[in-house]
Amino acid sequence: MNTHTLVYLVFGIVLSIALVFDLGLLSKKNQSITIKQALVQTFFWVGLALAFFVFLWIEGPDLANDGGVVRVAIHQLPLEFLSAYLMEWSLSIDNIFVFILIFNSFNVKEKHYSRVLLVGILMAILFRIIFITLGVALVAQFSWVLYIFGAFLLYTGYHMFTAESDAQFDPHDSKVYKFLKKFLPLVNHDGDGKYVIRENGRPVYTTLFVVVILLAAIDLVFALDSIPAVMGISKDPLIIYTSNIFAVLGLRSLFFLLRGAVTKFDYLQQGIAIVLVFIGAKMLGEHWLNEWIPKQTMVFISLGVILVCISGSIFYSMVMNKKGTPVDKIDHSIK
Repeated sequence: MNTHTLVYLVFGIVLSIALVFDLGLLSKKNQSITIKQALVQTFFWVGLALAFFVFLWIEGPDLANDGGVVRVAIHQLPLEFLSAYLMEWSLSIDNIFVFILIFNSFNVKEKHYSRVLLVGILMAILFRIIFITLGVALVAQFSWVLYIFGAFLLYTGYHMFTAESDAQFDPHDSKVYKFLKKFLPLVNHDGDGKYVIRENGRPVYTTLFVVVILLAAIDLVFALDSIPAVMGISKDPLIIYTSNIFAVLGLRSLFFLLRGAVTKFDYLQQGIAIVLVFIGAKMLGEHWLNEWIPKQTMVFISLGVILVCISGSIFYSMVMNKKGTPVDKIDHSIK
């Protein structure tokens, strides 16, 4: 068993235990989550990701070797994981704003939030695994696809930075909802917490079912930005899979922790946009950058840019809100 396989095995075991713990002790049906509980769960998932980072750091020498040949710097992969995780984690905050819109649009009761988020996030993880697998296989077969990803990130970052808030996302106008409404019998209630019920002798789908599908679909839309961005940080499938899954699993607790404050981060979108532009430019110029800058140094630079841009945009948002500047920069016109 090589080191990469061992890391995947450890990741799978830890993840399984964590999910059982989360489902069995931290999630109870029809129970609202308090800020204190959300804080504990957020520390739990972030702590687990950081523990995995430490594990990767310890395994660094073995991960750097492949069949006795040194492929990467000793601690390059753990640093890439940390950078990718922070990138995904910051993008998760943008997800939360859209999740709030979906819950409000379909009048979901707060007692159903936890379970609906859990099912939606587990579906999102499944979709992301499929998406990542296809992306990794595509890049392995056609390396020039990375240049397309880089150009896409440049465009996305520019669009995100300059976006206005005029066109707000309406879940009832989304293509996903219209598709569900066209092909499935939907009802305008939550079925007392059920996803499928029977009415007049036939199965019908409740608003909770619709919300779960929308949560998974919206996350997949965000993944169109985040996964190419992670590929710009690391080419190793291990880093791409684990950073994505850890970030998405922590999304539910982050939702309960930040749902009252997420709209205060008016300039977070601009911080994320700068990071996407940086990663896109790095992907486009990687061939020339590798001739002048060592790979591990570039990883440190990427980590620094992510930390400065994300923390700086959040801090600047807080300062501007304290000054009473009424800014609402976030554009969520995802259709």
